[in-house]
Amino acid sequence: MKLGINGLGRIGKLTLWHHVARKYFSEIVVNLGREVGTSFTDIAEYVEKDSTYGWLPVWLYGHRAKRVIENLDEKEGTMYIDGVKVKFLRKNRNPKDIEWREEGVRLVVDCTGKFRDPTIEPDNPKGSARGHLLAGAEKVIISAPFKVKNKDKALPEDTITLVYGINEESYQPEKHHIISSASCTTTCLAYMVKPLIDYFGPERILSASMVTVHATTSSQSILDRVPKEAEKDLRRARSVFNNIILTSTGAAEALALVIPEMKKIGFMAESVRVPLTTGSLIILTVNIQDESIENHINRDLINQIYKEASATKYKDYLLFSMEQNVSTDIIGYPKAAAIIEGRETHTRTAIARVDLHKACGNFAKEEIQSLSCSQIEIPITQVVVYGWYDNELASYTHLMGDLTVFIAEKML
Repeated sequence: MKLGINGLGRIGKLTLWHHVARKYFSEIVVNLGREVGTSFTDIAEYVEKDSTYGWLPVWLYGHRAKRVIENLDEKEGTMYIDGVKVKFLRKNRNPKDIEWREEGVRLVVDCTGKFRDPTIEPDNPKGSARGHLLAGAEKVIISAPFKVKNKDKALPEDTITLVYGINEESYQPEKHHIISSASCTTTCLAYMVKPLIDYFGPERILSASMVTVHATTSSQSILDRVPKEAEKDLRRARSVFNNIILTSTGAAEALALVIPEMKKIGFMAESVRVPLTTGSLIILTVNIQDESIENHINRDLINQIYKEASATKYKDYLLFSMEQNVSTDIIGYPKAAAIIEGRETHTRTAIARVDLHKACGNFAKEEIQSLSCSQIEIPITQVVVYGWYDNELASYTHLMGDLTVFIAEKML
């Protein structure tokens, strides 16, 4: 089977790296949609070098590496990368016009970040994820959360959001044709939240919130600029080099698509951008209804939950660490959706006093008066957990690569 990749930005390029190294697909077809530089060699140089992860051959083979890109054919648009044939298309940017059918591509990963609304018709002149299906692809994986612009519309039935290792069993090949691989933040968050839900159950988790301290993305400005017309978030127009920038995240909505139990739990998600190329951190706060004030949930229990989860059910993607990590330590870490920083796990248990008169109102006034007390006390433990993630390659692209192979195997 051939794999199609649309877009060669940060995630597109690293997706190419992943599948060149993996060698599951017989050939990879990359759509650039335009000419690059002054010659075909410029594409090879861009693919080979990366400011964050270094030289592709070294990433593949370490210090004994030699060049791995060869046999460049500018007329055919092909080159061999570590023995894998890769063809580059440089004509069409609208998905409906990309020559997937002619190239024999059935599975496409769209890494542009531009076609996130699956309700848009396939022949839309500005492009649509469905355009890939019109152009010959059978399945499309989007490297971003869905974003429906018309709030009156629901997600179509042929779409699904998947985080590999969490909910891929929900995938139905005969039904789902457009798949969102969520986001790097949602991926990490899912692996932080799911072990707690598995252990305590969703009914005991009263509320949760998270803040992601997130590395820079290409949507931000290198230097201060004039905001675009109708731009609401003025901070995105400020320089990423020398600012901590408050912004938003769609992780809360996407998480509920991956873990349905989250729909019953009050959840908030915030994001702070910092001037790093990659290497991000989630600070998760969870309020859990405890069983008693005397034998309350403590730090050791929470760490044990993550230790066991990282050694059993989620061992391929969840790591637990008692080391004192900094952000660069986790860059490129193999298949680490989340690395729990066990040293920084904190808990605090307190009594929440509930006035039944205020809680129930007039609805149960007589019943309350018949009780010996009108106030109840509930022990609640607040848990704080830190989770690292490499928001580009290790935490996101590698897992999306596993999801891509999973989808491909269902197509055989």
